[in-house]
Amino acid sequence: MRDIAVIGTYKNERLFITKVKDYFQLIKPSLSIMVVFSSVISYLLAPKVVAFDWRMITLLFVAGLLVTGSANAINQVVEKDTDAVMKRTANRPVAAGRMTVAQGWTFSVITGTSGIFMLGNYFNWLSAGIALFSLFLYAFIYTPLKKVSSMSVIVGAVPGALPCLIGWAAGNDTLSTGCWLLFLLQFMWQFPHFWAIAWIAHNDYTRAGFKLLPSELGPTKYTAIQTIIYSLLLIPIGVIPYFVGMSGMVSLVIVALANIFMVWKCVQLYINMDVSSARRVMFSSYIYLPIVLLSLLADKL
Repeated sequence: MRDIAVIGTYKNERLFITKVKDYFQLIKPSLSIMVVFSSVISYLLAPKVVAFDWRMITLLFVAGLLVTGSANAINQVVEKDTDAVMKRTANRPVAAGRMTVAQGWTFSVITGTSGIFMLGNYFNWLSAGIALFSLFLYAFIYTPLKKVSSMSVIVGAVPGALPCLIGWAAGNDTLSTGCWLLFLLQFMWQFPHFWAIAWIAHNDYTRAGFKLLPSELGPTKYTAIQTIIYSLLLIPIGVIPYFVGMSGMVSLVIVALANIFMVWKCVQLYINMDVSSARRVMFSSYIYLPIVLLSLLADKL
């Protein structure tokens, strides 16, 4: 009898661990952390934030993680059928049937409400309102639009850049020039970043009915040229913070080098026209954003 009890306890522990992992997967942790990172850096760049307050930084991080996690969970609930037919998403908890739609929605409501309340209560309701708008735009406009038109990428880039406004508003109680520059930077950055991902996963996305690349023909020269154009647009945008007194010479040089690096990787994609080059653009974009944001922050310290 004791052995049976031990086995039962072991099974319950395994079940609990699996369930925790599923909820963790529901928030898409790597994506959520990257999004919240830009929000925290924007908060620290806000003029009224003059010192590192780890309590407030932690609160902002947790609140942002809850709101972003809610949006990602809704995305997985809404796209459960399409996730099930794509290799890279088939094991997501709702798509795989380990979690019900009702459980996914319940989790989304609790996390989203909690995160927005934290922003309003500990910071201000401006940041909370922007977060609510971002959640709505991502979950209920961008998500269904992905099957309608490639214009969805432009729509999706808005909530993708709104964390900059959320963080700045949380620290500054208002929106000003600096946050719009950060928004514009992150908005433009998303196009080469996301099109590289869409290039790599084109077959999966096509099978699911998503229209994400700018060309209806898929990974073409036109798509590669678009990545070059948007990476080139990052060059003048990256210079503006220096001329408005938001950054110094060190940051200007770092941002310029990062921008040239991104352009070169996109040019290589145009030359080679292969998945390996698209993967290099994707990984370069992952490196680009934290380097640029941290260089701006370093100039403030």
